[in-house]
Amino acid sequence: MTFSIVARDPHRGDFGIAVQSKFLAVGAVVPWARAGVGAIATQSWANTSYGPRGLDLLASRISTKAVLDQLLETDAEQARRQVGIVGIEGPPVTYTGDECFPWAGGVTGADYACQGNILVGENTVLAMARAFEQSSGSLGARLLAALAAGQAAGGDRRGQQSAALLVVRPRGGYGGGSDRLIDLRVDDHPQPITELQHLFVLHELYFGQSNPQDLLTIDHTLATELQTLLTLSGDYRGSISGTYNEGTRQALSAWMGRENLEERWREDASIDRVVLEFLRQNVQTPPR
Repeated sequence: MTFSIVARDPHRGDFGIAVQSKFLAVGAVVPWARAGVGAIATQSWANTSYGPRGLDLLASRISTKAVLDQLLETDAEQARRQVGIVGIEGPPVTYTGDECFPWAGGVTGADYACQGNILVGENTVLAMARAFEQSSGSLGARLLAALAAGQAAGGDRRGQQSAALLVVRPRGGYGGGSDRLIDLRVDDHPQPITELQHLFVLHELYFGQSNPQDLLTIDHTLATELQTLLTLSGDYRGSISGTYNEGTRQALSAWMGRENLEERWREDASIDRVVLEFLRQNVQTPPR
């Protein structure tokens, strides 16, 4: 009923999962991940205890194969299960029980495992693997590329209903208070992957990491523009001096907080290009 990919970014240390299914709220069942430990997808008559138990086993630094073996050996329904596991190091593993509904199977690569059941055919998992290997960018973007490729190659033969994307990183969550860098779910939608891609774009806007090349120094020209736009938004009440003074700084901070852009706030005299473009688009200078 599901196809998924679990993967790691060996450079950043991130772990993640992307999944789609003809099943309500698949994100509440299949994806499990813990920063610094690994990621697990449990599906096809999913045994949700595989998530926390498997992550605890991975945290003890045993191999992914040993984790899989320990999860299966005490499960009387192992023939109906499907699992993908990736850890900090060593090869990822995928398992498909003999009683999973066809087509069912999986494929692994250096940093990922793809698996699915009740699929149109094997091409779904093969397309996911190719897309992940050939894509670039963040782990979240690559996982979504793989999910979209799997759907384009056939996907779940019953259709679509829900999808989810989970990526973890130490202190990666909002305000650094959790490891959930990305936790997006589409619980019931006719095109859940498309909707998940839309949510990912919004997530990148509000919570994405600032790229060094996109940080702009607030000079006289930019300070003048900011003061003009923030006057129009009602946040700045000083003179248009072209100086990035405390009043301008407070006005920019207030506007960013109201627009949920506080994760992109800069303490120094610079502004993220993404924030500037959002300000320009949402606060228009009146025509002359």
